[in-house]
Amino acid sequence: MADLPSAGRHRQVVELRGHIIDSLMLPRIMEELMGLGVEYEIQQLDVGHRQSDTSYARLELSSPSDVLLATALREIQAFGASPVDVVDATFAPAPADGVFPEHFFATTNLETEVHLGGVGWTRVRYPEMDCGIVVREGVPQCEPMSDVHCGEPVLLTGGGIRMSPVERPRGTTPMFGFMGSTISSEKPKGSVIRQAAEWMRIARREGKQILVVAGPAVVHTGSRESFVRLIETGYVDTVFAGNALAVHDIEIAFFGTSLGVPLDGGPSLDSGHEHHVRAINRIRAAGSIRAAVESGALTSGIMHACTVRGTDVVLCGSIRDDGPLPDVITDVIASQRAMRSRVREGVGIALMLSSMLHSIAVGNLLPASVPTVCVDINPSVHTKLADRGSFQTVGLVMDVGSFLSDLLAVLSEPA
Repeated sequence: MADLPSAGRHRQVVELRGHIIDSLMLPRIMEELMGLGVEYEIQQLDVGHRQSDTSYARLELSSPSDVLLATALREIQAFGASPVDVVDATFAPAPADGVFPEHFFATTNLETEVHLGGVGWTRVRYPEMDCGIVVREGVPQCEPMSDVHCGEPVLLTGGGIRMSPVERPRGTTPMFGFMGSTISSEKPKGSVIRQAAEWMRIARREGKQILVVAGPAVVHTGSRESFVRLIETGYVDTVFAGNALAVHDIEIAFFGTSLGVPLDGGPSLDSGHEHHVRAINRIRAAGSIRAAVESGALTSGIMHACTVRGTDVVLCGSIRDDGPLPDVITDVIASQRAMRSRVREGVGIALMLSSMLHSIAVGNLLPASVPTVCVDINPSVHTKLADRGSFQTVGLVMDVGSFLSDLLAVLSEPA
């Protein structure tokens, strides 16, 4: 841009590093500034010449008001820009349990650092969107509003904060570079499934968790046995689901039906609609799913495989649930805390299989650095995830049964 006018202007110089052009960091910053009406001048731009080279840019921003300038700085932080002049981050005590101070810094799911006096740049633990940053035992970490304690230091919006955007991986499958739409039934499914399998292998090698968020469609579509096989081969460490997945899975084990419909293609039974509540009742009589497995009452299915294999299962309830099963967490805040604790153990990849509500809930908890694959016949599920900020999600519009079958085939190939 042309030289910036000087009279009555508020200024700030920012810089950014990395793959700032091919990852669209610099173009997005320029677009954001123009949209806000903040002028900028590129003072320095060093562009890498090889694929592995990083680039550097320094921009001077100019705004007619300090409020608008502060807004611009806050917005472009998400694209990796940070002020050249480093100041310490500012904190204020939480005024009460479950309450952040005014002007608290609202987090994204990006890797974030804060500048602490006497310490310097310090990485924030557990990146998660829509939280605050609290210092505990000298370490800043993301915490939800409901878990902050009165008097704890909470990060305020302002200086001393920088974020690292997710850059385009070097040498990745071309599909991830040129397929610009957020979701499409025309994406090359085979390439995505092979990439998902590779992420799962990497997670296993690095000792990270493979998380599967599963909806009842996994059972209704007849892909129950494929999911069981995935569990038995050690490619599922944690399952997040609702009451329905477990109930319909157990209903099949007891009665051979799902929502009263025989999966062998036979006609619906007159009393079939009762099967799901009778299945719940049997588990409640046993005391838990584990007790039913250990007593020999439950001998097959997803819940059986998870129990035998030692796969961690978190079942989160809703107001719609029948029963529910005794293993279901019915307090929504307790459910969120249970899922959050598993995510913080280190997730290497998340598979979201035909469960819109659970997928969005879990997407809110995941750092942007976690590869996420969403499989659903409804394209709006992935769109909702992206709109909520889970932009690292790769979406596949396809039947979940076909996905699991194809995924198992790829995983069975030599690495």
